[in-house]
Amino acid sequence: MSQMEIDRVLAQIRSLSAQMRPAATPASDPKTGGVSEFANILKSGIDQVNQQQQRAGQLADAFERGTPGVELPQVMLEMQKASVSFRALNEVRNRLISAYQEIMNMSL
Repeated sequence: MSQMEIDRVLAQIRSLSAQMRPAATPASDPKTGGVSEFANILKSGIDQVNQQQQRAGQLADAFERGTPGVELPQVMLEMQKASVSFRALNEVRNRLISAYQEIMNMSL
């Protein structure tokens, strides 16, 4: 993976991180049944990782079928980007579970 490709992946991660820190907006009231801003951001992140995984899978399938214009370096790059995205999502999930467990173990 070249430095330029790594920089592009890091830029995407930074972009997702910036989306996770929105400007100060009031969260919706849980009593009204509205979806919170946090849930929307989390769903958006999961959807983006899913799209990346699907794109990498489609490109790999196209390469395996011998579709013209699909090169191995392109497939490997997409697969690596999908892998990094998934690992980052997995780390977020682990941190959320850890935070939830800490909150549940707090004494009142």
